[in-house]
Amino acid sequence: MEDLGLLIIRLVVGLSFMGHGAQKLFGWFGGYGLKGTGGWLESIGLKPGVTMALLAGLIELIGGALFAAGVYIWLGAAAIILTMLIAIFKVHGANGYWATQNGFEYNLHLIAIALGVALIGPGAYVLF
Repeated sequence: MEDLGLLIIRLVVGLSFMGHGAQKLFGWFGGYGLKGTGGWLESIGLKPGVTMALLAGLIELIGGALFAAGVYIWLGAAAIILTMLIAIFKVHGANGYWATQNGFEYNLHLIAIALGVALIGPGAYVLF
């Protein structure tokens, strides 16, 4: 049952990150695409915005895919952790801990999940 539990965690977190990457890269799932995301990133001090949106989108898309598939789990987890650390330091950290106040609670949960799965391993159900 542990392997099934790890698969569920990996799929939910990994596919969600892939979706966030697709929002940034392609404007899918209600996202703003490279130009829109780039404008927002510039507004929070991450410049050049479109380049940063491209990098963030690729990191989320590829990292999420690796995490979901259970291959190169450390690399996928590192992508998730890096993305969430940037979100904490650039957006959510100043708002305190609680997500209800736009704080970093959710980001920290994702960091813990990614690190925990990386330390445990992906389980038996992996892509190859």
